[in-house]
Amino acid sequence: MANPVDYAIVADIGGTNARFSRVSLTTLELDKVAVYPCATFASLADALQHYQQQQQLTDLKHVAIAIACPVTGDEISMTNFHWHFSVSAMQRQLGLERLLVMNDFTAVAMCLPALGSNDKVQLGQGSAKQNQPMAVLGAGTGLGVAHLINVDGKFMPLPGEGGHVDWAAQTEQEWFIQQVLTKEYGHVSPERLLSGPGLEAIYRALALYRRLDVAPLSAGEIGSQALAGSSELATATVAQFFASLGSVAGDLALTLSTFGGVYVAGGIAPKLLPLMAASEFRSRFEAKGRFSAFNRQIATYIVTAPQPGLLGAAVYLKQSLAS
Repeated sequence: MANPVDYAIVADIGGTNARFSRVSLTTLELDKVAVYPCATFASLADALQHYQQQQQLTDLKHVAIAIACPVTGDEISMTNFHWHFSVSAMQRQLGLERLLVMNDFTAVAMCLPALGSNDKVQLGQGSAKQNQPMAVLGAGTGLGVAHLINVDGKFMPLPGEGGHVDWAAQTEQEWFIQQVLTKEYGHVSPERLLSGPGLEAIYRALALYRRLDVAPLSAGEIGSQALAGSSELATATVAQFFASLGSVAGDLALTLSTFGGVYVAGGIAPKLLPLMAASEFRSRFEAKGRFSAFNRQIATYIVTAPQPGLLGAAVYLKQSLAS
């Protein structure tokens, strides 16, 4: 039987679902993956204990958790769910030797160097250069943003809340969307458009812009109708989503000169990938005025790995234990 220190538990906690897996700290292979609705459990500790008992992994004492909220100290409060906990208290409660908690996009950033050729799809030109800064953004329940740099052979994630900066309208249609969302939210950030609720907000705003009387749709319905080509409004919504995503991705590239590549993760882009290549994503990524030639050199990828958050948490834990 393998020594339990050879294995650990990793988790990726979003606003809707909690994902858990066992990981080999030698090969980074994930197994025993389980996904639970967060609403099933009163606390994250309860969810983790349930996973350990269900999978018979109570002997594993090293845990790394990626979670969808800022991680700036011992007290953790989720942005889009009610779980709140102390890292140190949870570690004592569960009898863990090590509990590493990180922002979810810290984990996604950490997975980037471990992605194989089958885990990503390149859109547009450009090439990724080794040991250069990388950026990742991903739309799902919210919009996650992070960077990754290489420091003396070790990867250092630079998490942030870039999804909550100001969103910049660039076309007449986008100015209209911005006015609609300003009345609804006050402050319009990229996350207000580049997320599941953002798709729904774009759909509502475009209906007003086109003076159409339509019933609201869920993000899933909008995506399905756009993929099927059964709704011009849904197709226009997804097109606007990808145009705005390209602009924000291009901003990240400029911010840290990410010649290691810009990566799009999250649940939405991979599902709508057939519509992304024909969208304005890459042209808007490059449309940076005097620095268009600069961004043209930088590669953009869609992350298609099934569990990037779990993989990144594993990479981070392995690096942490090694040091």
